[in-house]
Amino acid sequence: MAALAPLPPLPPQFKSIQHHLRTAQEHDKRDPVVAYYCRLYAMQTGMKIDSKTPECRKFLSKLMDQLETLKKQLGDNEAVTQEIVGCAHLENYALKMFLYADNEDRAARFHKNMIKSFYTASLLIDVITVFGELTDENVKHRKYARWKATYIHNCLKNGETPQAGPVGIEDDNDVEENEDVGATSLPTQPSPSPYDPSNMPSSNYTGIQIPPGAHAPANTPAEVPHSTGVTSNTVQPTPQTIPAIDPALFNTGSQGDICLTPEDFARAQKYCKYAGSALQYEDVSTAVQNLQKALKLLTTGRE
Repeated sequence: MAALAPLPPLPPQFKSIQHHLRTAQEHDKRDPVVAYYCRLYAMQTGMKIDSKTPECRKFLSKLMDQLETLKKQLGDNEAVTQEIVGCAHLENYALKMFLYADNEDRAARFHKNMIKSFYTASLLIDVITVFGELTDENVKHRKYARWKATYIHNCLKNGETPQAGPVGIEDDNDVEENEDVGATSLPTQPSPSPYDPSNMPSSNYTGIQIPPGAHAPANTPAEVPHSTGVTSNTVQPTPQTIPAIDPALFNTGSQGDICLTPEDFARAQKYCKYAGSALQYEDVSTAVQNLQKALKLLTTGRE
């Protein structure tokens, strides 16, 4: 993919989008679709912040040129031409990064890669807003990921041992961005109320069976001190227990009294999407569970 023309210096007014633009640059070769939507988010946000002062107009104009170039280069990519595909792509990528970091956190493996993965996941959830309002699930993942990145970074910086796994979040925790990933000011120690991203409330697209850490992004290096050079998923393979198939699901005949809502179709798409993602990592159990959920929803209208 051809190199993009450089942007002028970032105006101070656009400080809030500097990390989204940095994430875009980091993904130009790794995942151009992610890079495109990060720039689109920065463009839309910048327009809302300041589109009148000369330096901001100049910056936004150059950013628009980058977007146009990328759109031409990705013209045949459905993730750019179809919003529903693009949204699924961003959500899936952000979730993989979140789960990788969450798995490292639960295993008390604290390092820069997992901090950056938490923080980047939160930035990508910001980017998902170009498609519309975030689900409650995404809002909670974003808040938790950004808080965790900050908390662990500050603990390591101060020579302290972070608390592994889910911990409470202060209600007034609005993390401000800094030059270093996750190097942001953090409220004091975690509050006692627990927040567990693996036990989300049963709303929106929850209940999807994805074990924490099972889907580390292929381009997210897993920093482990005893690394043997393998940079992909470092979880050791274990025998998989395939869930039993509900015999009733084999009867897929049309039931005339079933009336599926747009929300039902969207939910079924989510289950199928995560089943496909699980198969990329040979996670048969998760794939089967999600496909069964989709099939049951489509044939009965219930879950």
